[in-house]
Amino acid sequence: MPRTASKTPQPTVTPYDVADHLRTPEEMAAYLDAWLDEAPDDAAGIAKALGDIARAKGMSQVAKDAGLSRESLYRALSSDGNPSFATVLKVARALGLKLHAAAA
Repeated sequence: MPRTASKTPQPTVTPYDVADHLRTPEEMAAYLDAWLDEAPDDAAGIAKALGDIARAKGMSQVAKDAGLSRESLYRALSSDGNPSFATVLKVARALGLKLHAAAA
């Protein structure tokens, strides 16, 4: 009797999304601090980090708290976005984060 090849199930690969792992305000603040420390000149990366945190908290609620539309918030905090500093401050406030300055 010939043997038939058994099919092994293929593993399901789920893309990694950092927003799924930002659960507490402390984790969110540490994530943003890491971006600010490691890539202080990467404005797009820092905006994307804010977007990751916003998605973790719920983009609709963050947009409402920041006084922005959800679509404009997604656009501003995407990797192609270029939010104004006023938008960054509104989003940080809506996320419950404070920006701090320190001597370099």
